[in-house]
Amino acid sequence: MTALYDELRPVSAEQHYRITHFLNYEYRLLDDERFDDWLALMHEDIHYWMPGIENRRRENLLEHGFYAADHMAFFDDRLRDLGRRVARFQQPSAWAENPATRNVHQLTNVEVYYGETDGEFIVYSTFQSVRSRGLDEEYVIYGRRQDLIVADGDRFKIKKRLILIPNATLTCKNINTFL
Repeated sequence: MTALYDELRPVSAEQHYRITHFLNYEYRLLDDERFDDWLALMHEDIHYWMPGIENRRRENLLEHGFYAADHMAFFDDRLRDLGRRVARFQQPSAWAENPATRNVHQLTNVEVYYGETDGEFIVYSTFQSVRSRGLDEEYVIYGRRQDLIVADGDRFKIKKRLILIPNATLTCKNINTFL
């Protein structure tokens, strides 16, 4: 085992179920286009970050290997930015959403650990996002996520989300979805 794994403390099976259920619920809200309800799951200090991945030689890695905070990002959003994206999706003039995109999000390989403070949880997972428009337009994005989930009473909020895709180049023409 690595030192990182030795430092992580897995949650109970019941807590794992509750957080996994929360994340599956989040994806159902997105698939059902309930964007305001989805936005309500975000913590007021949310950082929603999907950095661009760079092809780098192993001896010339960046701050986090193949990505860095000061390089390109597909998303580098706070709550206000996410709210603007949601508002844009809801506008009849959003040409990228007419006809509407049909989404299917899948979540798997969920690992849940206790965070640094009470009520914080570190969650690692993998996802698949399938988007379809029109008759024959279909795009698939795979990736990994690292979330910081915080308890909010008997519910949860997403405080940080790091989204990592394996591709250095997007294979779709846009990302008009949340991951």
